[in-house]
Amino acid sequence: MMAVIFVLSFVLGNVLAASEDIAVIVKTNNSSYWQVVNKGAQAAAKELGITISYDGPAAETDINGQVSMVENAINRQVKGIVLAPCDPKGLVKVAEKAKAQKIALVGIDSALDTETDSFLTTNNVAAGKKAADELIKRAGTTGKVALMLYVAGAGSCVDRAKGFTDEIKAKSKMKIVGPFYSDADSAKALNQMTDVLASNPDLKAVFAANEPTAIGVGKAIDTAGKTGKIVAIGFDGAAILQDYTKKGLYQAIMVQSPYNMGFMGVKTAWDKIKGKPIQKFIDTGVFAVTTQNIASDEAQKALGNK
Repeated sequence: MMAVIFVLSFVLGNVLAASEDIAVIVKTNNSSYWQVVNKGAQAAAKELGITISYDGPAAETDINGQVSMVENAINRQVKGIVLAPCDPKGLVKVAEKAKAQKIALVGIDSALDTETDSFLTTNNVAAGKKAADELIKRAGTTGKVALMLYVAGAGSCVDRAKGFTDEIKAKSKMKIVGPFYSDADSAKALNQMTDVLASNPDLKAVFAANEPTAIGVGKAIDTAGKTGKIVAIGFDGAAILQDYTKKGLYQAIMVQSPYNMGFMGVKTAWDKIKGKPIQKFIDTGVFAVTTQNIASDEAQKALGNK
């Protein structure tokens, strides 16, 4: 009888064991940005000879959905989790559960309100500051600037907004209109920017702080016939944002390195699993792609086109 129980336990244990070594869980599947993160993660897995899974909720605001994905990864007994949290507080409990079970936990993009083994991200305060500098360079130091953000409370959003607003206040007399939060929904950003343009006919500039927001804001500017008439600075390098930059609707887009986040995130998690020393923080960088430099090799590499 004991032998039967032992065999059943062994078999069930193998059934429950994860089919992958590392689970990569991002904020949403519905964004080219996160698809590039996946490309980097898959490349790292191939180089290391390991298996990974990739998942994310349908929307960045689906915090409960992302919590369930982390819970499922824990239940599958993965060795590591690479996590871009939808909310810094909402994922704390499940992240701490993973750590308690000795699962390597690497954060990417946005910080959690709890410690991770390593954290890889753009320095978002510096990125927001850089966006403000690019805007002031083109719009000058007076007039109205709209601040179009995405998910209130998300670490990257808070930091980009801080860097941008601090720099605008320090180096100009511009009046900030907003902030407005799109919930990382392009359609909502389109409607918000349409309203901003209608109620502020003297608007001089706009900063759209992430990919879905920038796409919606760009569509609103295009529809209103305002291309080239207001200074627009975006964030991330989706194909449509590249097109908008080429034709001068966006004068600059701040491009992160999502590929590096995925690639280095998986490699860092694997190093942790193998007991190798890892860095606590890794800055994956940001590059200003402009209408003037978008055709250059450096910009094309930053955009992942080369």
